[in-house]
Amino acid sequence: QVYLVESGGGLVQAGGSLRLSCTASGAIFRTNAMGWYRQGPGKERELVAQITSSYILDYAASVKGRFTISSDVAKNTVHLQMDSLKPEDTGVYYCYADVQTSPMSYANQFWGPGTQVTVSS
Repeated sequence: QVYLVESGGGLVQAGGSLRLSCTASGAIFRTNAMGWYRQGPGKERELVAQITSSYILDYAASVKGRFTISSDVAKNTVHLQMDSLKPEDTGVYYCYADVQTSPMSYANQFWGPGTQVTVSS
């Protein structure tokens, strides 16, 4: 089993910044990618940003230029620096990791419990 622990959510005014962090632990043989999804009120869960083991980055169009994802591969940790926050960034942010738990296993996605980000106008 793989466990993800998130930190850094909270309440911030529009234009402010927050930094989310997530660490994966447990039966990890190889981490292929880590990233963040979010789910706003009444919305579907959407990809915010992800980073692969080859350091290929991907961002949702709505956060490009404002959010920065980074990782410490050796520590299975990923960070999301969120600047110039907008009220529409409000939601629960979920960390995920795409992980192989053994050399012979397929990769699976594991999820954290989520952390609330609220941006007030």
